[in-house]
Amino acid sequence: MNSESDSPTETLGDRLWGTVVAVQANFYQVRLSRQEGQMPFSPTFPPTLLCTRRSRLKKIGQKVMVGDRVAVEPDWNGERGAISEVRPRRSQIDRPPIANVDSILLMFALADPPLEPLQLSRFLVKAELTGLTVGLCLNKTDLVSPEQCQDWRDRLQTWGYDPIFISLQDNEDAVKLRDFFDDRITVVAGPSGVGKSSLIRHFIPDANPRVGKVSGKLGRGRHTTRHVELFQLPTGGLLADTPGFNQPELDCTPAELMQAFPEIRQRLEMGSCEFSDCLHGEEPNCAVRGDWERYEYYLLFLEEAIALAERNRDRTETEANLKPKDTRSGEQQYEPKLETKKYRRVSRRRRHQDLQDLYREIEEGEID
Repeated sequence: MNSESDSPTETLGDRLWGTVVAVQANFYQVRLSRQEGQMPFSPTFPPTLLCTRRSRLKKIGQKVMVGDRVAVEPDWNGERGAISEVRPRRSQIDRPPIANVDSILLMFALADPPLEPLQLSRFLVKAELTGLTVGLCLNKTDLVSPEQCQDWRDRLQTWGYDPIFISLQDNEDAVKLRDFFDDRITVVAGPSGVGKSSLIRHFIPDANPRVGKVSGKLGRGRHTTRHVELFQLPTGGLLADTPGFNQPELDCTPAELMQAFPEIRQRLEMGSCEFSDCLHGEEPNCAVRGDWERYEYYLLFLEEAIALAERNRDRTETEANLKPKDTRSGEQQYEPKLETKKYRRVSRRRRHQDLQDLYREIEEGEID
């Protein structure tokens, strides 16, 4: 590798490393970094390149996601590039699709739209299921009283969370989140209209996330962010502004659901249930069942998890008796599998071998 004093244009034949910060159609925005002993940037070699994906990666089915660490081969006089390698991911979430995420910051509003405990619990469980660090931020403190903020703080601490209270109307308030964002990739998630895009615009004035207003009729935010994009923080971290949605799906097993509640984890640390496969519902001598606020939410989510497990089991049993078949239009359909013993024709080699065995047995006198 050339020294840092060399011009970047002399390294166009070498691969550079960077992070995918946006994906649109078949094009990728890659922010280059100086790690891996790379060259410094110059006006003729921008820090962000518009890239395509090498056909070799397409052939092997290698997808490229926002957050991926990739190798780039610059071309077209350094104005564009092609992704030639994707490094193994240390983490991945599917909704929104982002790789190498370190933490999730759930952002809710205390008012406009109002904070709903059931909706908040669904988001918290969904975030816990990723296994990433989960933070909770409550915005719009300027719309409620200090007593209401304290009530929510006390309440959420019993859930196992220590929320950060802010108002984006106060420039100093958002600084409370700076340590949470430093030197990591953070996904900012939550319902629409709670201030996610405004938060990113506060930290990164040059960013241009789409910001919407809360619907007066529904009391919910409008879906303004349509795709995932990473924004560079001045301190070195990356923030993802994600599409807002009000009802995340909990696609998990009952066992995974239990671990997504800090209250359940705490109770199981203090004692154990009588049955090792206890679902913490109606089983006797359960260490989890009891008088804690979100227990009814757990039972509600447990019903969803059990129903999902039953649907997956039925689908697996159905697919075991079916085989895929492509139609003339290119669509894939399923048709019943034939019973092997009843319909499968014996091969010529097998029939010939059987005849040889029969002749041998006759010659040896084993058959009269």
